[in-house]
Amino acid sequence: MHDSNETDFTEDDAMVVKKRRKGIYILPNLFTLAALFGGFYAIVMAINGRFDMAAWGIFCAMVLDSLDGRVARMTNTQSAFGEQMDSLSDMVSFGAAPAIIAYVWALKGLGRWGWIAAFVYCACGALRLARFNVNTGVIDKSYFQGLPSPAAAALVASFVLVMTDLGIKGPSVAWPMFGLALYSGLSMVTNVPFYSFKDFHVKKSVPFVVIVLIALGIAIINIDPPTVIFGLFVLYGFSGYFIYVWRKAKGQQTSVISISTEEPDERGLHK
Repeated sequence: MHDSNETDFTEDDAMVVKKRRKGIYILPNLFTLAALFGGFYAIVMAINGRFDMAAWGIFCAMVLDSLDGRVARMTNTQSAFGEQMDSLSDMVSFGAAPAIIAYVWALKGLGRWGWIAAFVYCACGALRLARFNVNTGVIDKSYFQGLPSPAAAALVASFVLVMTDLGIKGPSVAWPMFGLALYSGLSMVTNVPFYSFKDFHVKKSVPFVVIVLIALGIAIINIDPPTVIFGLFVLYGFSGYFIYVWRKAKGQQTSVISISTEEPDERGLHK
């Protein structure tokens, strides 16, 4: 027999454990896992020499990555677990995968310079994501601080895609790939403002001409998808520097930090 006090304690303890047990929201994390698979698929395809498929794997990961957060907000299923999972998925899909694709496709022939460029890109991707996580609450939502990692990955992937479509082998453009990898990587850790498009809401009404322009844009992309996609991401990849120079010339604030912080460990990340 058990003492009544011992029995009461056991039941109460079981209730506390039951209350503290937390589940994981399935829907947004399914999108995150699918985005992670896109990055993993890109790495596998690069190892197997299917560089066109590897590049498309990166783009699939981009689309899925853009959806998981929206799905979480729409279904009110945001969670700290989901945020961490998303960040780790981004590191694979937009940090490690593009670096490996670039190295296997073109940079391997450059010896140490090749893997140094690939590592710089990968390291900058990790630093970009870590800084983004730290600065989430103090950044102007209309802009990214530095080139976002999906756009940096798209620069690398679209370059591979357009060269493959033209029948140009990676070793023939090793040095352009070297420069692009360094540019994309280092742009991720700058303080240059890149427009985020987060103030664009699909629920808002727009003029009829906007729908016409969207249809026209889709038609233009279908003329030559690899070339047009690469051109669009090149324009976006340089747009932040144009914004920076424009603001500087106008005497406007170039930093995208909207709220100051008193945290001494984070202060250096905001400058």
